Formats: sequence, C-alpha cells, structure tokens
Amino acid sequence: MGTEDVLAEVGPRLRRIRREREVTLATLSRSTGISVSTLSRLESGLRRPSLELLLPIAQAHQVPLDELVGAPPVGDPRVRAEPVRRNGRTFWSLTRQPGGLQAYKVLEPGRTDEPEPRSHEGYEWLYVLSGRLRLVLGEHDVVLSAGEAAEFDTRVPHWFGSAGEGPAEFLSLFGPQGERMHVRARPAPRGVSRPGGVP
Repeated sequence: MGTEDVLAEVGPRLRRIRREREVTLATLSRSTGISVSTLSRLESGLRRPSLELLLPIAQAHQVPLDELVGAPPVGDPRVRAEPVRRNGRTFWSLTRQPGGLQAYKVLEPGRTDEPEPRSHEGYEWLYVLSGRLRLVLGEHDVVLSAGEAAEFDTRVPHWFGSAGEGPAEFLSLFGPQGERMHVRARPAPRGVSRPGGVP
C-alpha cells in the first residue's frame, strides 16, 4: 500500500475511533486545541494529516499513534491469513515470504473424486488436523486420521483428498518447486479435475 493510500485511510479511521468513544468534534476540539473545522476536514479527507495534528488526537483518545495511521506493529510475527477457495478447497496461507518453505492449512470438503496422481519436483509434508485424508502415493493407497502425518518425494506420482463424505482439515508444507506446481499452476480445463495438493 502506497503513502497516499495510507493517508487516505486516516480520516475514516479518525472518525471511527472518535465515534467508538462517543466523543463529539466539539469535545475533541477542547481537549486537543484543534478547531472543530480542522478536525472535520481531517475526518473527511479534505485536510492532509500531519504529525502536529495527529499527536494531540492520539493523546486525547489515549491510543498509540500507529493506531491512527493503521501501521502494523514493527516485528509483529503473526501471519494474518485470509481464506482462499480453489476447486472446492479452502486454503489459509501460514507463511508470508515466497520462494522458501510454504505452509498451508487446507479444508478439504467431503467428496469422492477419482484419484488422478501427478508428479513434480519437490518434497511435501502432510499433517491431518481433523477428519480422514486419503493419500495415493505410487503403489500405496492409505488413509490418514487426525494426528497422523506423511512425508514424500513429490517426484513419485501422488494424489490426496478426503476419505469419504466428511471433510478433512490438514496442514501442507512444501518447497518452492511444490509452490510452483500447486499454487501457480493454470486452472484445469473445464471438466478436468485438479489432482491432490494445493491447486
């Protein structure tokens, strides 16, 4: 997000914080020494926010300055994942940096797709959180239950999906080769189902 985008969000955030505290513009004006008209223009985006204006407002609301400008905490280790749906599956990315080891939490709906094993460069780990997950790997055809894990070379043809009608939730970890195969692959043609892994 660019600087102008960040500044454009300050006004609506100032209005929201003030209203959440049930403070009028007149009351805020008295506690900050900033005129009502200036505060109103700030909230409507007609006045560019500056440090001289934001500091007394932050002090009046007793909030960190970062909260007024929406800056994320420096060094915050939390990954704020938004769910993404692909081919019926729901994914939550658990990593932020591309190019290295990738981790996803995956919700596989209950379905009975016909296995269509594929292979690609890389190595993959699966850990089942809940439900039952069917893994077809080369000549092996196994079902993993909650608390069970599997690891395999993805050059071996493989496929995985829910085992039965109930959903399965699992963690999937793979390297850059797997990311290219699973995440960046083009959508399958209509009528062709995508194999196991992150589409």
